[in-house]
Amino acid sequence: MKIVFTGGGTGGHFYPIIAVAEEIREIAKDENLLEPDLFFLAPDIYDKRALFELGIEYRKISAGKLRRYFSFMNFFDLFKTGWGIVKSVFVVFNIFPDVIFSKGGYGSFPVVLASKIFKIPLVIHESDTVPGKVNLWSSKFAYKIGISYPEASSYFPKEKVALTGNPIRRELLKASETGADEFLKLEKDTPVIFILGGSSGAQIINNVIIDSLPKLVEKYQIIHQTGEKLYEDVKNLADMELKNSKYKNRYKPFSYLNTVAMKMSAGVADLIISRAGSTIFQIAVWGVPSIIIPITNSNGDHQRKNAFSYASSGSAVVIEENNLSDDILISQIEEILGNETKKNNMINATKSFAKTDSAKIIAKELMGIALEHEK
Repeated sequence: MKIVFTGGGTGGHFYPIIAVAEEIREIAKDENLLEPDLFFLAPDIYDKRALFELGIEYRKISAGKLRRYFSFMNFFDLFKTGWGIVKSVFVVFNIFPDVIFSKGGYGSFPVVLASKIFKIPLVIHESDTVPGKVNLWSSKFAYKIGISYPEASSYFPKEKVALTGNPIRRELLKASETGADEFLKLEKDTPVIFILGGSSGAQIINNVIIDSLPKLVEKYQIIHQTGEKLYEDVKNLADMELKNSKYKNRYKPFSYLNTVAMKMSAGVADLIISRAGSTIFQIAVWGVPSIIIPITNSNGDHQRKNAFSYASSGSAVVIEENNLSDDILISQIEEILGNETKKNNMINATKSFAKTDSAKIIAKELMGIALEHEK
């Protein structure tokens, strides 16, 4: 059995693939099947260790972005995509997998096209309320389509669609309080706000947090994942804001949080502040109330639609960027953490939204298609 994975160049595309691959390995082990040969075809590895640990073979495939604004890079990226298509045709033909799983994104286009050329069964998954261009195009010939939000179903052929939720790695399915106080140097009886900026951070969120810090640290502890590129600037500005505060040690900035630190931060968090990408599903699984701040100009306005879809479950409140200020942010924090009933209602609402078996559902479908294709 051979399964090929492909997806764009972000963690939102990559880590759901890893989650599905984990379940494939587990299913093969539990059912005494031969270990499937797994391949990842994309422009970038993103996390080499994750591929190595699961025995996934990486093949580099070039792909160019199609930007919605004028850029000379659009011209050069056409050649990247052209070369990616040529290489994908040869690589996919040599592997000739039983099924291809695509998470979409520009990096998946050459491989998805190869699946169409060779009539290899294709399964795609869409993480957002509004599909990306590649997933929208490939849905016309895809065998099955997994979606994370019910709203996405209107863009795809109904008979192919299944609401699976978004795959999450096993190690992140449960938050953990064990060791958090010591590792993060936290006070025991002070509420914790956990801010997730993503791998590249979120400048607008960082700026508002910095402006809000003097007031926030009087009542709360702040774990702030700033993004590696923005860490030094954020730390320096925070130091200036808090230099005269007796509570300055309540602010804990980190450029990056590994899996253990992420689980511990989630385990002690009373509230999470985040963007509206695939992190929403992680927050729901952790069962933590949240404030979601969507990117204003996302593709198809998908972040805003993601945010309001999640908020409609009662699990979160949304602050749009054009309304974001330190006063409004502090007011929303106070409204949630100062009202135990509201906070508990939000925690309970996350349970109806969270889907912990998404990766297993997709893995079983892929293996079923692959076994059928082998015959």
